[in-house]
Amino acid sequence: MVDLSEFESISPYTDAEAAEALSKLAEYPLLSHVSQQFFPEESPDFLKNLLKNIKTIDEFQVLVMQKFVRWVLEHTAKNFSYDGIANINPDKKFLALSNHRDIILDPAITQLVLYANGIPMTEIAVGDNLITNKTIEYLIRSNRMIKVVRGISARELYLCSQLLSKYIRLNITEQRSSIWLAQRQGRTKNGYDITEQGLLKMLDMSGSADFQTNFEELNIIPMSISYEYEPCDILKARELVISRKTKYVKAEGEDLNSIMVGIMSQKGNIHLNIGRPLTSEEIAEAAKCDKNDRYQLIRHAVDLRVIEGYKLWKNNYVAYDILNHSFKYSDMYNIADIESFVLYMEHQLDTVEKEINREDLRRIFLEIYANPVVTKELLEKEKRTGSILI
Repeated sequence: MVDLSEFESISPYTDAEAAEALSKLAEYPLLSHVSQQFFPEESPDFLKNLLKNIKTIDEFQVLVMQKFVRWVLEHTAKNFSYDGIANINPDKKFLALSNHRDIILDPAITQLVLYANGIPMTEIAVGDNLITNKTIEYLIRSNRMIKVVRGISARELYLCSQLLSKYIRLNITEQRSSIWLAQRQGRTKNGYDITEQGLLKMLDMSGSADFQTNFEELNIIPMSISYEYEPCDILKARELVISRKTKYVKAEGEDLNSIMVGIMSQKGNIHLNIGRPLTSEEIAEAAKCDKNDRYQLIRHAVDLRVIEGYKLWKNNYVAYDILNHSFKYSDMYNIADIESFVLYMEHQLDTVEKEINREDLRRIFLEIYANPVVTKELLEKEKRTGSILI
């Protein structure tokens, strides 16, 4: 039995702790409204009674969370698809390094796919900025979520990074649990899915062997999720416009609002790609380099798979051509697709306060959708030239 006592401040609940937390969550005043929203065929007290009788995290994830994710897909997505499941060895724990477009749905959809294929669900790393009250903490930590501490001093950040790194490595190497981790801190706002090298350095902190062994034993599997309609697109565009002129300060409850908008907004088509695990050869090649270049090559290997697996939709091609005043990808869409996207975009722009420059907002909105096309182009150029461009 692995001793996890030193990780109590960041680890998910145990089964016993989850049962107690969910029993408290059952008394949440608005639970009957939540129950009727997501379980309309049941009585208003259905969710309350269910939570009171759940004894394990597995039960909670299967009986509640899986049904919740299916409801979201049925009501807010046109179609959901995935590929690459054969890249996961079900008998070996892994570190899923994923792009990050939606706070809740990216990991939740991944769990749905794993469960549907008989693969144990992962633990999920989430920022503690989302844990704004006890109710949310009960929900998150009962759902196998690891707390990532943010907004602290450099010294505290170093110590917390060490602890997180050690926790991730211990879970994987001891074959206790796989881990889902976003490739960067926070969601991608501008449409570029690029792994932060600092995250890779954090993962390496807990390694007790050489660079190659440290990364090989994590069994890194890059993943990429793409939405036809980017979750919270206009909220991301608004934040980026403001951030270019002044320091952006989140309003109270903004993260919770982003969660709800991400869940309830229409997403069109959704696709999840599970990439090939990083190979020993790739890691060995990186190990030959100087320290910073080592992480650069690991980052590059992850990002190539994420970008390669990212599925482009008509909206991406339309936005690219509008932004660049071109017809480069005109064979990928028709006039009706242009009209539909422009109508959608203008409606989204209308929801933002008039003090924010509309042209700046429109440009950044278009960039969010166009930038995945740009990274695909860079990927193809890399294949032709052999140069590292991403």
